[in-house]
Amino acid sequence: MSTVRIALANIRFPPSAEQSVELAADAIHRASLESADLICFPECYIPGYRAAGKPVAPPDRQFLERAWSDVAAAAAKAQVGVVMGTDRIVDGGFRISALVVNRDGTIAGFQDKVQLDPSEEAMYLPGIERRLFRAGPLTFGIAICHEGFRYPETVRWAAMRGAHLVFHPHFTEAEPHGYRPERYADPENSFHEKSILCRAAENTCFVATVNCSSEGSPTTSAVVRPDGTLLDYQPYGKEGLLVADIDLAEATGLLASRYRPHADRALAIL
Repeated sequence: MSTVRIALANIRFPPSAEQSVELAADAIHRASLESADLICFPECYIPGYRAAGKPVAPPDRQFLERAWSDVAAAAAKAQVGVVMGTDRIVDGGFRISALVVNRDGTIAGFQDKVQLDPSEEAMYLPGIERRLFRAGPLTFGIAICHEGFRYPETVRWAAMRGAHLVFHPHFTEAEPHGYRPERYADPENSFHEKSILCRAAENTCFVATVNCSSEGSPTTSAVVRPDGTLLDYQPYGKEGLLVADIDLAEATGLLASRYRPHADRALAIL
């Protein structure tokens, strides 16, 4: 039986691009104090998600490459793997992505956001492929925000190929007069957190979803077991790390493995 300790960086939205790197390095250090093997950050944490009203700097290749180098150095010093929400420039296009750094500070690669929210299409281009990553005994995938909330196949793809866990970096914040939940997947709240319970249960894998900490946020960071039950969640609006131990033996991927794509085609013919 293998147990892996993960940390979710439920920390405040970065006031500036430079501070996003500083806050990330601090969270990586704190994850090491918690003996975490791996830490995941919210969507586009470096340099900050480009939401309406957020003072996020324009795309800057040199800044991003320097920031990634600093994150890698922090990971190596702390001996903690990192899944860092970021953006990046690829062939002249701009993508939402997640940088994966190994515990020794080497770069494992990127997972770009393949399914964009319609509001993002004016600025970003979609990614073109999905991939798996490994950290010791853990195999994991990444589904970023909108694609994890709304597209079951983004999580299923990883679970079908042996992922024990799918990380779900996202960004949401309070809307005027929106409902403010006090418990995870509150029936009065939006569908978003309920969909995360479904992503885990329908694929028999762990799902770890991570958001920034903000007043009145409709979603928070949480870890869901492969049976769709909640392992733990971060109190709404409370900044800090959510640390959880996951038993890899629970993540069988059984239901994901029983998925048959040809059944969808047959139904379409009927």
